[in-house]
Amino acid sequence: MSKFFPRLRKLWRREDGVAAMEFVLMVPVLLAVFMSAFECGLLMTRSILLEHAVDVTMRELRLGHYGNVTNALLKDEICRRTIIFGNCDRNITVQLDRISQTTWAIPTPPPTCVNSNDDAEPVVSMNVGQDNDLMLVRVCVSLPAIFPGMGLAMNLPQDEMGNYALVARTAFVVEPS
Repeated sequence: MSKFFPRLRKLWRREDGVAAMEFVLMVPVLLAVFMSAFECGLLMTRSILLEHAVDVTMRELRLGHYGNVTNALLKDEICRRTIIFGNCDRNITVQLDRISQTTWAIPTPPPTCVNSNDDAEPVVSMNVGQDNDLMLVRVCVSLPAIFPGMGLAMNLPQDEMGNYALVARTAFVVEPS
């Protein structure tokens, strides 16, 4: 027993392998920062693509390039312009609301989003409007996080399946025909 304690003391004071210990302690922190930065970059890219797709689609709608405007047509056009959204046609909702030009009341409830746990399509308003009407467009896409349990994705509001809602809003005036 008397030889055991000096050997233990000698092992305790050794300094080889110290950098490996720092590496082991810092790798989880660095990985969490990397994963959070990647998730943030992907979120920003998706947001920019959605905003652009909604703006271009609404410009086409405003100029009268679509004949019979339906919710399915707007979904298809927006999804066609967003190239990195998986299952976009199943995870997107488009709401068109007319804003009264006497009260200027903007709808206060948040846009309706798809619940990825439910196969039923949510009921949304679809009012194309008449000449000179001010229209508010709200688009919501439900997308999965790449690293759902790490960094930024932990702080995003998520549904039961771990998807977060990405929302784009725009407004336009219906051009007189």
